Amino acid sequence: MTTDEGPGLYEMFDDRFRTGRCMNGDDALEVLYTGCRWAEGPIYLPAWRQLIWSDIPNDRMLRWDEETGAVSVFRRSAGHTNGNTLDRQGRLITCEQGNRRVTRTEHDGTVTVLADRWNGRRLNSPNDAAVKSDGSIWFSDPDFGITSDYEGYRAESEIGSNNVYRVDPVTGEVRLVADCFAAPNGLVFSQDERRLYVSDTRAGHIRVFDVREDGTLSEGRVFADASAREKARFDNLRFDDGGRLWAAAMNDGVHCYDPDGTLIGRLHVPEAVANISWGGAKRNRLFITAETSLYSVVMGATGTHPTGPGHRPWQAAAPR
Repeated sequence: MTTDEGPGLYEMFDDRFRTGRCMNGDDALEVLYTGCRWAEGPIYLPAWRQLIWSDIPNDRMLRWDEETGAVSVFRRSAGHTNGNTLDRQGRLITCEQGNRRVTRTEHDGTVTVLADRWNGRRLNSPNDAAVKSDGSIWFSDPDFGITSDYEGYRAESEIGSNNVYRVDPVTGEVRLVADCFAAPNGLVFSQDERRLYVSDTRAGHIRVFDVREDGTLSEGRVFADASAREKARFDNLRFDDGGRLWAAAMNDGVHCYDPDGTLIGRLHVPEAVANISWGGAKRNRLFITAETSLYSVVMGATGTHPTGPGHRPWQAAAPR
């Protein structure tokens, strides 16, 4: 079904939003499911044509089947999971906000802990993750899951700051790579992996860092600032294959930024947007988790793959 509430789906601020095919496609959102408390972390599994996402306060992960439209519980008592992505082998990487760890679901369904501490101290509440083509896993660690019992378990931070970390693909070492955030949230690599973009929800902006060959980051700069739009608070980030950055902007829908940082358009969504992910057979279906619901829209734009450039794990097994 589609939504009929509010203004049209697309809002253009710059003609590049139209010429870049961003306004081609469906003219309304499709509601795939509703009934969550706070929907988050969608990731499309191409081998099984399914989407998995998190319902954080209900402590469950849900699964939507593209062939049948059926929704079922993928995992219950899931550690108040937040963000999800895939690694180079098509395995599910999950930020377990309540369990304060990052895990990998193996092809046989077992769960491997990738990171739960830094320098011997427990992480705050891992939020979102991105996988680089060298196999390293980068994740944000704000304090959202320890500030109350609603989306995790209230506790004091053992680290005392909200940071971004890198998990070495060979040694498993957890390294702090950036500590300049009020609350780091979504993160995504540019197509050439030379830059890392990180949203800072409390600061109201998106920062971009140069990625050095040794896996460290430059000091970084502000790429986009939400201060001119008082409702916007950045969450998850994704790129399309035209180099445009799409950002979940909470109460301001989904923003679209030109590579030069100009806000060129947005999608109107009737609920507060938490996260977005590309999927479908052509990767031109944008999935949106927003408050209680999972939405989608088939677009003219095509998304990049979360596992890095030049890699398409179409035949990789999905977690059971």
